[in-house]
Amino acid sequence: MICMKALVLALGWLAPFAAAQAQAAVLRVGPGEAITRIADAAKVAQDGDVVEILPGEYHADVTVWEQKRLVIRGIGERPVLIADGSIAEGKAIWVIRDGDFLIDNVEFRGARADDENGAGIRFERGRLEVRNSVFLDNQNGILTANFGDAELVIRDSVFAQAPRKEGALPHLLYVGRIGRFEVSGSRFHNGYRGHLLKSRARYNDIRYNLIYDGPQGEASYEIDLPNGGLAFVVGNIVGQSAGTQNPVVVSYGAEGNAWPESALHLAHNTLLSDRHTGTLFLRTWPDRLPADVEIVGINNLSVGLGSLTLVNGGDYRGNLPLPPGALQDPATLDFRPLGAALLRKLTAPAGSARGVSLQPDAEFALPIGTRPLPPPAEWLPGAVQQGY
Repeated sequence: MICMKALVLALGWLAPFAAAQAQAAVLRVGPGEAITRIADAAKVAQDGDVVEILPGEYHADVTVWEQKRLVIRGIGERPVLIADGSIAEGKAIWVIRDGDFLIDNVEFRGARADDENGAGIRFERGRLEVRNSVFLDNQNGILTANFGDAELVIRDSVFAQAPRKEGALPHLLYVGRIGRFEVSGSRFHNGYRGHLLKSRARYNDIRYNLIYDGPQGEASYEIDLPNGGLAFVVGNIVGQSAGTQNPVVVSYGAEGNAWPESALHLAHNTLLSDRHTGTLFLRTWPDRLPADVEIVGINNLSVGLGSLTLVNGGDYRGNLPLPPGALQDPATLDFRPLGAALLRKLTAPAGSARGVSLQPDAEFALPIGTRPLPPPAEWLPGAVQQGY
């Protein structure tokens, strides 16, 4: 039997949480609702509430969210927020001030600011998780501030169509000097001059994404980690177009070390380039990083005219270069390597580092998201293991 005293104590401890749940409200926004504009919902929502946005286009409906805890989600067909020349605080369509936020199933388009840093979302502090959302034609899809205790998590989302303006450097995703950044199951494509994914975070976990610029893209780096930090880049398909602005696919430490500890672990990625001249699939900057920085590359597949290790020190095992044309059909986003039976004989155990697995347990699945990856009897190099 449960002790009556223990039960009373437990109920007393749970009471504040139950009260908070009871007080939480669901606010619906959209045509025919009492609240028709998102900006009005932001003024009345209380901590712990859920804001539901109905399908439709929301033009120039920009706002700042001041709450400490909130869920914001699109209902049904994804609602589309179109900046139409408006920008909150000169920063973004939405500014997340400082709280614990979940944003799910929302699309952000067309953010422009005078300083060329207009974002779909400007995340300033706290914790932000973004799921199943889309960022198109923004100067930055998401742009963060530089607070070391902030955390950004992105799942199953799309970042694409950087605006084409001479002299500007739009990034599809720009993570500042925050504490932790994770992204998985997401797609990045059609950049222009800026980078597809740039992060200055202290800790980066980049897994199971399609970071492939595509034939119309003209991005610079596909992944840029300019200030070092701990980085785990596992199970991604990362590719640059023939029109790229830079021969480097993944860059680490280009602007100097900013954190007490830095290390790069690159495992089971498919790295490809459509450039007609030499590509550096990885470029590290040892003259700008501490001498003891650990660089590890395991079971990566590099496809195209270029090198993974030419200018980089580090520990490299099971990596395999392939010539152009060695994948099934990148034009239709089929990145399976040819000759899989032979390639399976050439990998090394991926293992783990710092308690973090370098062996994939999922892989990217079109159009966005991931699918589980049971450990195969023999591993292929690269990100794609299934479908044979």
